[in-house]
Amino acid sequence: MDWGMRNRIARMFPTGSGNTVMLAVDHGYFMGPTRRLENARTTIAPLAPFADALALTRGILRTSVPPESTTPIVLRVSGGATILKEDLSDEVITTPIAEALRLNVCAVALSVFVGAPREHQTLKSLADLVSEGEATGMPVMAITAVGKELEKRDVRYLSLACRVSAELGAHLVKTYYCEGFDKVVESCPVPLVVAGGPKLDSDRAAFELAHNAIAQGARGIDMGRNIWQSEHPVAMIKALRAIVHDKATVGEALSILEREKKVAPTPRPRAASA
Repeated sequence: MDWGMRNRIARMFPTGSGNTVMLAVDHGYFMGPTRRLENARTTIAPLAPFADALALTRGILRTSVPPESTTPIVLRVSGGATILKEDLSDEVITTPIAEALRLNVCAVALSVFVGAPREHQTLKSLADLVSEGEATGMPVMAITAVGKELEKRDVRYLSLACRVSAELGAHLVKTYYCEGFDKVVESCPVPLVVAGGPKLDSDRAAFELAHNAIAQGARGIDMGRNIWQSEHPVAMIKALRAIVHDKATVGEALSILEREKKVAPTPRPRAASA
């Protein structure tokens, strides 16, 4: 692995814990103006200093992240379907590696839909992107997307999807947490980052997900809605950082959350006007 690629990965996984807290704000590429991400700039600004990487699209990077920002970027480069379509797997590469290099990002990410109607299309996109990434020093993160079929998030399916992604050359894989997650980790030879998924029913549930994932071998989390849809997003990301980087327990994370709520109450960002 060339120095440039190793450097890009190292910037996303800080020394010390060697883990990462990625902030996912790329939902708009298929969901449109998601609740509390209507004004992306306002949502991102207070959270970026506490994220080890921001996961977003080129449009949001250009319009909503100031160029002086030093937070590493994971650039979403796949798309082509929206929530209005039944088949979310109909994705292609929407942003070339050359543009990712111009934008000075640390990694590119795309969804792969194993078992979906467009499985071949998305896996071929991954393989092609990895070849370009190897030629240019750009890490590729595969995202094991399940579309609208959330029941696919079990150990057998995720082990298959993660291993296939790694076999095709992905340098990182973003996947879901599941019962028996340690088996998913064991069978995947590249680092796994766990998605937060839809907003969970409590802060404790989000902390338990993060704690269990890290304890079973995940190298980090890539959360969005469970942070910026919280009533106290900055306090939330600080508590999650304690779990990911300092091995805090769920109880300790809840204590940090309550303390940070009092120290720096965070006003909710307003939605963008029409």
